[in-house]
Amino acid sequence: MSSDAALGLPVQRLILWRHGRTEWNAVGRFQGRMDPPLDEVGRRQAVDAAPHMIDSAALDADTVVVSSDLERAADTAAALTRLLGAQLLLDPRLREHGMGTWEGLSRDEVADRYPDQYADWLAGRPVRGRGGEEPEEVAERALAAVADLPPAPVAVIVTHGGTSGRLIERLLGLGPEQRRLFGPLGNCSWSELREQSGTWRLMRHNVAAPKAPASDGNGAVDRAPAAGPDVPVRAGANPEEGGAGPLADADAVV
Repeated sequence: MSSDAALGLPVQRLILWRHGRTEWNAVGRFQGRMDPPLDEVGRRQAVDAAPHMIDSAALDADTVVVSSDLERAADTAAALTRLLGAQLLLDPRLREHGMGTWEGLSRDEVADRYPDQYADWLAGRPVRGRGGEEPEEVAERALAAVADLPPAPVAVIVTHGGTSGRLIERLLGLGPEQRRLFGPLGNCSWSELREQSGTWRLMRHNVAAPKAPASDGNGAVDRAPAAGPDVPVRAGANPEEGGAGPLADADAVV
């Protein structure tokens, strides 16, 4: 599918929503096509994010919601469709970037077993020899999934850190050398894109539900303002693909 196929899609507004946290995200283990479920934090993230997304993105029952068929994404999407009263569509073309021999390993294990590959990954160079998928293949299948959606004013695409990044790049016409111009989605965060005058524009990126005020255990509530929806993140590895928390939540070159 050519870059021109990103135009003329059956929707003019896209919300790309990354799934909630899994235990593997929390400990920095590469997931790829493997299917660990949401942990307790991830389930709460989905429940908290869904109503905020509905309000901030003006979603209603006519919204098309399509998800990767991996459990962590589908369960996140279900938190939204329950509130909207909308049907949940599943599409395996929205699965995470296949990472070959790295899947199931921690960052330390990959660094120990495949030091040259790991060094290339950290430096933003193409990683050769591990198997899995090339970034272009991920972008092609994700765009094909969007092209097959039913016509609608807006669609929510519930997917993964790597896949969402490759789809955003394709919609915006970015090349591999531009991959680190923006950070990846945090767990249960989303981006909004619109087609305007024959081109796709990134309107909002890494939007997240506001954090609830924390109690000190004695009834007092800390009302310091929460971080805004577009908080910058440090460079490093995407937790979806092996990062170990928010300080490492930047785009992994896969």
